[in-house]
Amino acid sequence: MDLRALGGSGLMTPRLVLGGNVFGFTAKGGEAFRILDRFAAAGGTMIDTADVYSKWVPGHVGGESETLLGEWLKRRGGRKGVLIATKVGYDSGLSAAEIERAAEGSLKRLGIEAIDLYYAHKDDGATPLEETLAAFDRLVKAGKVRAIGASNYSAGRLAEALDVSAREGLARYEVLQPEYNLMTRDTFEGALQQLCIERGLGVLPYFGLASGFLTGKYRAPADKAKSVRGDRMDAYMNERGFRILAALDQVAADAGATPAQVALAWLAAQPGITAPIASATSVEQLEELLGVLTLELSPEQLEKLSAA
Repeated sequence: MDLRALGGSGLMTPRLVLGGNVFGFTAKGGEAFRILDRFAAAGGTMIDTADVYSKWVPGHVGGESETLLGEWLKRRGGRKGVLIATKVGYDSGLSAAEIERAAEGSLKRLGIEAIDLYYAHKDDGATPLEETLAAFDRLVKAGKVRAIGASNYSAGRLAEALDVSAREGLARYEVLQPEYNLMTRDTFEGALQQLCIERGLGVLPYFGLASGFLTGKYRAPADKAKSVRGDRMDAYMNERGFRILAALDQVAADAGATPAQVALAWLAAQPGITAPIASATSVEQLEELLGVLTLELSPEQLEKLSAA
């Protein structure tokens, strides 16, 4: 299996990271455990979650995904080669006190002694980078975190953070998690992508399937009722979106694959990308996603998708 390094963290992952945003939300109980079991059995290593998953659900407070993952890890007798990535600071910022408090909460819910990859969930312009990175560095030195990453950072702020780490001798962001897919390219391609390549960061993009649009199941307004995420499709159901779906259909037919597999394989083949993140609410959905582990697209197929 094609294992790829996550920057200088010493961590490795195949070409798929399992998204944990659905756990405790649209994937619960036995079905969630079966999805996780199958992912691990297929050679998957990294599961991505956050302390705020799934706070957006009425009656939830955040931490539901981490709690479910903790229950699964306990059921299987430990990690056994599984890496856990989680995040801090989406709602509460990145002060040193908040990072320390949140890390302890995540460790407790997950039932682990160390978080493999701990992200700043989004930039916090109100807290000095020196304070944020020093707090992460203390967690690394204490053995509570193995590596750190940044999500939703601009090229300028990420470069500044990397420079602070180098100047102060602090742990640096080894991984970037940006939004990136065939529908949303301008937030990553260009300066941010080049920075990650030049500085040797791993890149694990989220929304690899554009909230499900790139699976091809949303082709008309009535299809929005198929999912709780259907209301997000309005941004994609336009001339460009349907042109991309048509290209996906053509390449999928040519490659003997599905549109979802092709969309993820396109991502995995882009310069600087380590592996896409995608979530599944059933074992059947996961089986389809696992196709990206071995699907190789030709240069001509990749160009057809990029041109669309």
